[in-house]
Amino acid sequence: MTVSPRGMLPALIARFAGRLRFPQLFLFIGALFLIDLVIPDLIPFADEVLLGLITLLFGMWRRPEPPEITSTGQKPPIKDITPHD
Repeated sequence: MTVSPRGMLPALIARFAGRLRFPQLFLFIGALFLIDLVIPDLIPFADEVLLGLITLLFGMWRRPEPPEITSTGQKPPIKDITPHD
């Protein structure tokens, strides 16, 4: 199966965003960042830096890993850390 270069970037973004906790928010903030790079503003690069950092934050915020299953096919016991009276 061959993928055209034009369709490769959206496929990579969709695969990356599929693993995120909030993929729509990541794509929205990323698009807002790209739009903000084009529009001139009073304080150069201040808002671009902030939006870039927020985009990176949402890009690193992944879904929690599923619990590991032991070789016997059972989930490990839940750790109870509440103090006993």
